[in-house]
Amino acid sequence: MLRLVHAFYRQMDNRRDAAGIRAMHGADLTSTKAVLVRYLCEWLGGPQTYTALHGHPRLRMRHGGFAIGVAERDAWLACMDAALKDIGAAPALQQTLMTAFFKTADWMRNTGQHSATFATPPKEPS
Repeated sequence: MLRLVHAFYRQMDNRRDAAGIRAMHGADLTSTKAVLVRYLCEWLGGPQTYTALHGHPRLRMRHGGFAIGVAERDAWLACMDAALKDIGAAPALQQTLMTAFFKTADWMRNTGQHSATFATPPKEPS
């Protein structure tokens, strides 16, 4: 998980389309990376260390101070997709995770127009 999180933030630091979401973070990502590692480990069924240290995730509340629209959602997803590729995640695992990440990232939007249903996640290229 640590490799994935480091690759994710490396993408965020280097992608032009991620400049907006990178600006939502402080210069030092040490604490942010540690929190994301704990969250993802728990989200994927591992120890509940995140909840023990931070309480219920309440992702929308925790991110409520940031304007998150389609562009921010897509930038976050692009960074995670590239990070999964960087660490050599199996294609089937990558597709499964990206589908789940899309649902969460789309739900996090708090600006722009929301439809009554979730948008459609990106499809695996044929």
